[in-house]
Order: sequence, then C-alpha cells, then structure tokens
Amino acid sequence: MAARYEFTPMTAADLPLIRRWLETPHVAEWWHDPVEQFELVSGDLGHPDMAQFIVATDARPFAYLQCYNISAWDAGFGPQPDGTRGLDQFIGEPDMLDRGHGSALVRTFAENLLANGTPRIVIDPDPNNTRAIRAYEKAGFSKDRLVDTPDGVALLMFRNAGAS
Repeated sequence: MAARYEFTPMTAADLPLIRRWLETPHVAEWWHDPVEQFELVSGDLGHPDMAQFIVATDARPFAYLQCYNISAWDAGFGPQPDGTRGLDQFIGEPDMLDRGHGSALVRTFAENLLANGTPRIVIDPDPNNTRAIRAYEKAGFSKDRLVDTPDGVALLMFRNAGAS
C-alpha cells in the first residue's frame, strides 16, 4: 500500500524541528550552512509568494517542502510560463531515507498543483545530488539544463501540466 502524505502549513511552532533537520549531516550536505538556511527558511514564514509545509506520513512529521512563485525570485531559471512554481524539499528524518518517500511526496504534491492549474513546476537540485535527481525523475520531472543560480550551478528539472 502506498504511503499517504499530509502537507501541513508550517508555523513558528515548527521552527525547532526545522532547525534540527537542517543540522543533520544528510541535509546539511546539500542545503549547506544550517544557521544560514534556518534564517532563510524562518524568514520566509508568512511570505505571500512562499508556501512552506511539514510533510508527515502516518502522523509522523519527517520532511520539509517549500513551494514558491518562481516570478518572485530571480533564480536564474530563464523565462518560464506564468504561474510556474518552484519546489525545494528535504527529508529530515534519517530513518526515512532510501524508502521511496522523496519521489512519492514530490509526485503527490506536484500532481495536486498541476491538477489545480499550475502550468509548470521546476526543481533545481545540485548536479552532483544523484539521489535527488533520481527521486525527481521518478516523480515525473525531466532534466532540462544546467543553470547558474544564486546558490551555484544547478540542474533545472521540470514537470508540465498534462505530463505524467
């Protein structure tokens, strides 16, 4: 049976959990400085162009996901259709890695966005993060090209409405 995911809007009460997750080695490897990332994540709480979620399965929180209006950030992705959303996520709980949750939660979230009128979703993993790239491909995303972002070179991946 496939896991069911709950995407609960993040609140200030979730910040200690986010801080702990950002400090785990497997998250810090790709999200880098936990202090800097915590400031960014907590600073975006309540931003009108950023939706942040705590992801849970079986009532257990285990991941963070942010979904943002791509036009609100100069992310270096080039022209995108109006309404394009960007996603970033990580699994915070180490024992939830390598169980298929990354691709499944991204697929679930993306399919909901696309079914509700979002024309395109982009995601930009580090080109060396093969685990994330595989997960995003399993979630229906296609590789596009390398892009220069404020965080460095990234692999732009996308999923369009109508694609599976």
